[in-house]
Amino acid sequence: MLTKRLIPCLDIDKGRVVKGVSFENIRDAGDPVELAVFYDKSGADELIFLDITASSEERNTMIDVVKNISEKIFIPFTVGGGIRSITDIQNMLEAGADKVSINTAAIKNEKLINQSSKFFGNQCIVVAIDFKKIPPNNPLHKNDSIDPELAITTNSKWEIYTHGGRNSTGIDAIKWAHYAASMGAGELLVTSMDYDGQKSGYDIEFLNVLSKTIQVPIIASGGAGTLEHLVEAITLGHADAVLAASIFHFGIYSIESAKIHMSNKGIPVRPIQ
Repeated sequence: MLTKRLIPCLDIDKGRVVKGVSFENIRDAGDPVELAVFYDKSGADELIFLDITASSEERNTMIDVVKNISEKIFIPFTVGGGIRSITDIQNMLEAGADKVSINTAAIKNEKLINQSSKFFGNQCIVVAIDFKKIPPNNPLHKNDSIDPELAITTNSKWEIYTHGGRNSTGIDAIKWAHYAASMGAGELLVTSMDYDGQKSGYDIEFLNVLSKTIQVPIIASGGAGTLEHLVEAITLGHADAVLAASIFHFGIYSIESAKIHMSNKGIPVRPIQ
């Protein structure tokens, strides 16, 4: 049986790890290299490093930080934020990343998913999806520049946002997830902006809908506040991996305690050496 992965996320802003609530009210959480080494030694299965302001500031991901982290850890390492081209992906992989996460650029250039998965292999390409639930009776954000088959309709429940959650797109999150998978995405990193940092649990409804209709692995993100939330994302949402930040960065729980709890609930996890 395949083990379920536990993945701390390092959101980086101006060279520091930060954490917010629903992508706002950002506070400092430490040095990225020190935290990466700590999580590597603590038994994390992977790490995800997201330069959260690179796209909105129209700059490249900080490659020096990527190099420093990759030289000091031994677990798989995904990098995202400010990745716009095949060249950017190649630079990150050459700097030591095992995978690259693309989000805003994939929506601006839908061919990027297919091109990058063919060039580097789909195991290297993670498509990140930041989404919000569409309130009932809320006017839809129309976008005439997108494919009508991906556009939100009155039946849509979730909408995609880009540029670190700053811009609405008018794109249906479930439709886009299926499109990304069909274009060669090796994994999907799905983050609920409504639940992010709230510590009230993941968006189980979204995870459940997506997992029942898609074949690529799903990384659940946004909302972990207790160890039981990690369990629910897997047992109820059927995610293949759970990503968390606040509960680990601020010492609420350890990687070890999380894995013990998950294992006690019957979830197969990689044992800590």
